[in-house]
Amino acid sequence: MDIITHLLADLALPKMVLVRQRFAAPEVDDVAAALREELRRPEITRRVKPGMRIAVGVGSRGVAEIALIVSVTIAELKRLGAEPFIVPAMGSHGGATAEGQKQVLATLGVTEATAGCPIVSSMDVVEVGVLENGLPVLVDKQACQADGIIVINRVKAHNAFRGLNESGLVKMITIGLGKQKGADAAHVLGFGRMAEFNVAMAKVKLARLPFLFGVATVENAYDRVAKIAAIPADQIIEAEQKLLAEAKANMAKLLLQPLDILVVDQLGKEFSGGGMDPYITGRAPTPYLDPGPTATRVVVLDVTDRSHGNCCGVGMADVTTRRLFNKMSFDYTYANVLTAAETASARIGLIMESDRLAIQAAMKTSNVSDLSQIRMTRIDNTLHVKEIYVSESMLDEARRHPDIEVLGDPQPWFFDAAGNLPDVGAWRHPAQSSSSWDDARFVAAVTATKLDQL
Repeated sequence: MDIITHLLADLALPKMVLVRQRFAAPEVDDVAAALREELRRPEITRRVKPGMRIAVGVGSRGVAEIALIVSVTIAELKRLGAEPFIVPAMGSHGGATAEGQKQVLATLGVTEATAGCPIVSSMDVVEVGVLENGLPVLVDKQACQADGIIVINRVKAHNAFRGLNESGLVKMITIGLGKQKGADAAHVLGFGRMAEFNVAMAKVKLARLPFLFGVATVENAYDRVAKIAAIPADQIIEAEQKLLAEAKANMAKLLLQPLDILVVDQLGKEFSGGGMDPYITGRAPTPYLDPGPTATRVVVLDVTDRSHGNCCGVGMADVTTRRLFNKMSFDYTYANVLTAAETASARIGLIMESDRLAIQAAMKTSNVSDLSQIRMTRIDNTLHVKEIYVSESMLDEARRHPDIEVLGDPQPWFFDAAGNLPDVGAWRHPAQSSSSWDDARFVAAVTATKLDQL
């Protein structure tokens, strides 16, 4: 037994209870039909002329139904006689390489085959203006050479700053289409000025380039499309401000507070631009955002394959695992934080050899005198928090809460012989969720593995 295992061996993990959180959840029943209706409005269709080469900016953020939204948009442009092509609009993501950005789109289900048009990926940019402070305004070269430009994105709260416009179409115009060099210029003075530059650079681009319109979505608390809108280019900045207010009103949260420990199975760029949503963890990488209550200790166990080793967000956790660390791509992660001019999200806390040791380390350092009363929550990721696990000490509170449904009895944690959770990152999904620890997927996982029960 090694030293760390010996130090933590006597810490018994609390039994956990599966609960379901309920949130108000407006939802678009037929996304494709709703989008077609928006795209066929006269103020949108009159902007598209036959023969126009139109660059369609698609980003790296998690956007519900993104592959469908892209394919419908492309089909409608073709119906009007245009010649659309996709340009990755994701700043420095994908390792700040043309191939890496195309690969990111593929992991989101956006390929030339699914979209029905070419994907032209390049990191080359063109300067189209300069702000009063001397910062250059840069845009993807391929988009600049097009007859028209469209951007598609989800409108949501940003993970590092507050403003009238945060994450959405405006930010995609400023940073996404700015590629690495443009994103670098926007971030050079830090997130304290981001709300200002986000809009200032977008205004320059909207005035000097042939932007046609944007396709914006707002999602509900369950990661489903609550609204979709096609917005004429000259209305994007103001219209997005109203959509941002709606998006913030729809946000999910952890209803039972405060917490001693929050265990996050996976971080990932598809869940949040910062890997983990600060409005769930309570941890932000900058001082320009106050996301609300946080746990005394945050643990993150793994990173998704779709992140391609980009582990931005790991710095918001106190404890992580050797498994996550071994998957970390310093190129992808550091390209992101160097461009954003902030380092906190890539810092690494305690690295434990297993999931069990990571959770025990959080308990050991939680400053809770009676660990039988520890308040612990486990979530799959910070985007999907409909069904979560809470410690037995929180059971009575959960039963009393009007928006929480208790789905089972307290159950022990199960680990494989290496001390890892056999179902990490797989036990919760909006389209495939279970109601107890005895669901078929969990049973299949645990019976296939030699278990060590605490």
